[in-house]
Amino acid sequence: MAHIRMYSTRVCPYCIRAEQLLAKKGISAEQIEKIRVDEFPERREEMTRITGRRSVPQIFIGDRHVGGFDDLAELDADGELDGLLRG
Repeated sequence: MAHIRMYSTRVCPYCIRAEQLLAKKGISAEQIEKIRVDEFPERREEMTRITGRRSVPQIFIGDRHVGGFDDLAELDADGELDGLLRG
């Protein structure tokens, strides 16, 4: 299983939707490395520097920056998400 890292905030509805989609794929919340940018502002700066984006979630599967929830859902709709998750 690929390592999943997600920059998020506590009250972000798209972060919750991303976790729900990943849960449908068999990924538990404990398997996601969540980086809370609302609690650690320096991590938001890191996220922006790495991704060029300021919105959350920003999701990485392995070393690949997937993007936000819409990007994750699009990968799933295109049939590419399962392969990425397997690593």
